[in-house]
Amino acid sequence: QVQLVESGGQMVEPGGSLRLSCVVSGFSLEKYPMGWFRQAPGAERQGILCISSTDDTVHYASFALAEGRFSMTRDKSKNTVYLELNNLKPEDTATYYCQLCNWVGPRIVPGPHAGWGVGTQVTVSS
Repeated sequence: QVQLVESGGQMVEPGGSLRLSCVVSGFSLEKYPMGWFRQAPGAERQGILCISSTDDTVHYASFALAEGRFSMTRDKSKNTVYLELNNLKPEDTATYYCQLCNWVGPRIVPGPHAGWGVGTQVTVSS
């Protein structure tokens, strides 16, 4: 059974940093690309980054590449992916999710999947 469990979200002040985690069970990160997505209130879910299953190449959505504040890593031994958020801004306030992914030009899109986890809430506010 596939499970995606995100954690690490909290309220932070503008300019702060966070590291989000996603523990994956039910499949191996060595077989599928894995990414991070976010959804702000009233907005559509947005892909941020996607890490290749075959190496550690990270593909960025165009906005993430331009911002230069997002990075992603994975620990295959723990079957866990991480998202580093730096210099956080109020507009980064959203629920963050991990999910299977693909990269299509400048966009990160969800891959075939069985459903989303509950996500982890990031709130950026002074």
